[in-house]
Amino acid sequence: MLDVEDWAEVRRLHRAEGLSIKEIVRLTRRSRNTVRSALRSDAPPAYSRPGPGSCVDAVEAEVRKLLEEFPRMPATVIAERIGWQRGITVLKERVAELRPAYLPVDPCQRTEYRPGELAQWDLWFPDVDIPVAHDEAARFPVLAGVSGYSRLLVGRMVPSRQAHDVLGGHLACLKGLGAVPRAGVYDQEGCIGRWRGRRAVLTNEFNAFRGVLGMGAVLCARGDPEAKGLVERANLYMETSFLPGRRFSSPEDFNAQLQAWLIKANHRVHEGTRARPSERIWEDRGAMLAFPAVLPDPRLRFCLRLGRDHYVRVGTNDYSVHPSVIGRRIEVAVDLEWVVATCAGVEVARHRRSWATHRTLTLVEHARARRELREAARQQTPLEVEVEERDLADYDRATGVA
Repeated sequence: MLDVEDWAEVRRLHRAEGLSIKEIVRLTRRSRNTVRSALRSDAPPAYSRPGPGSCVDAVEAEVRKLLEEFPRMPATVIAERIGWQRGITVLKERVAELRPAYLPVDPCQRTEYRPGELAQWDLWFPDVDIPVAHDEAARFPVLAGVSGYSRLLVGRMVPSRQAHDVLGGHLACLKGLGAVPRAGVYDQEGCIGRWRGRRAVLTNEFNAFRGVLGMGAVLCARGDPEAKGLVERANLYMETSFLPGRRFSSPEDFNAQLQAWLIKANHRVHEGTRARPSERIWEDRGAMLAFPAVLPDPRLRFCLRLGRDHYVRVGTNDYSVHPSVIGRRIEVAVDLEWVVATCAGVEVARHRRSWATHRTLTLVEHARARRELREAARQQTPLEVEVEERDLADYDRATGVA
């Protein structure tokens, strides 16, 4: 039998040199039949020795008979039925090899995403305490999103799970994507929606948000993480690649570090697509929806009449308002960064939103105006009032003493 080197040489002499079989036999000192076999074979020669056989061969017919009637019978039960007395491993391997021939074909479906089709969204809860004041630290959720086609990852830490905060973070993440996916996949968050029987019911706040964008929504059933496996894996990726070894001085510092890390993460070659998300996102955006001329406004808004204690409460914190509008109706708007109060269209307070709890925040100009107004009020109120004094003799006459 020829080895691979001789086989290659025989074929070279015939194909490249144009030698006849007779000449090749004379040069290589091989038999005519060996040379002819080498020229007919398109694959290199390989030596294979027949296997010694297996102890399972003697009972394979019985195993096949059982599998034909009960294709899902466990190998341990088969061993019991055929009286198997030897090691179970070798029998399990043969059963695993034979079983597919008796089971119906059940191919799995590969999930594919078209450009611009959808993005998956989820709240990630990083296991890290974020300082929000000199004596307070807390943990906050991060809204994470992954585009289905490009696998571009976006994220933003938000102060709470309330609708105005989650949707405010959602809008910031959509800006990071650069366009609006045609549909989003969500968990059953209280601010997004719930399944009621067989019907998915979305909240009014979320419907107003997605209605302005023209975006569809798919609500996952409870206990179905596979339905949004892309973002679940992204959460794990941030947990293991972004968090370790980092320190954060504030929520703003967390978001700044996260955005810087996301730029690098989106430039890596994605394991699933074998492409860089930062490159595939251009095709993704081309099929997404453009932002409308007027973006949704997810801010928390409420109106009230400002009392003498010229503060408004947002969450558990109190924010000062200019005391000149005491007694008048004001409108308060709260977003991820600011708490703004207006009166008749005029701004009367603007505070950086505090992520701490049970705090009182007073602007210097509000405290100064309060002192000035109190001083002016004192000057307008007389401190001494003349009171008529009654003659004591009048009381004696009234009681009959005099």
